Amino acid sequence: MYRLTGVTKRYARGEKAVDALDGVDLTIEDGERLVVQGPTGGGKSTLLQMLGGLDRPTSGGVELDGTDLARLSEAKLTRLRAEKIGFVFQSFNLVPTLTAQENVETALVPLGVGTRERRRRAAEALEAVGLGERLGHLPGEMSGGQQQRVAIARALVKQPRVLLADEPTGNLDESTRDEIMEVLEGQWTAHGLTFVLVTHDSSIARRATRVATIRGGRLTTEERSVAEGNRADG
Repeated sequence: MYRLTGVTKRYARGEKAVDALDGVDLTIEDGERLVVQGPTGGGKSTLLQMLGGLDRPTSGGVELDGTDLARLSEAKLTRLRAEKIGFVFQSFNLVPTLTAQENVETALVPLGVGTRERRRRAAEALEAVGLGERLGHLPGEMSGGQQQRVAIARALVKQPRVLLADEPTGNLDESTRDEIMEVLEGQWTAHGLTFVLVTHDSSIARRATRVATIRGGRLTTEERSVAEGNRADG
């Protein structure tokens, strides 16, 4: 699915150059779930941007199904994101003047899906995340957890192969965090997605069998059995 080779991302800060990613090598298999942890400014979100084709590396390759994202034109990269990659962010990024159903439909517009089909698929996606009775509600009429469920439905309605989540529970309380993680993990299982999640929350990292840690732009990975994750939670 993904293969990153020698990926470096360098930013200029005044007269200094800072490497947000420093020679990162990483393989993510089709259908795998990977949790990425690390301190603020360590390169977690930069890595996710590379995987999502939202930014290009200074050097190195980011391959998705054998295609190097860094070498695609902006038009082809935009199309690939629209077709293959779903994004979930900490801040929900919902349009406040659109209903839940309309927010979900926005993901299908770039794909040229007709109005009737968009409505049907959006309703099904919201039903799948437990919001079948909230189709006509505006974001301001929903709780934070419900808004994040809408964002998850929007990410998945286009039936992507990859789901990328950047601190998806960062704005939620502990109880709602657990509910959202159950939704995300349920959708990952149901659809056979490749799922990469960035988090500061160690309790979320303990739910995964593979964890990557980024510090100072350098990445290490740890493999764990399900039993180890369960012991950590207990």
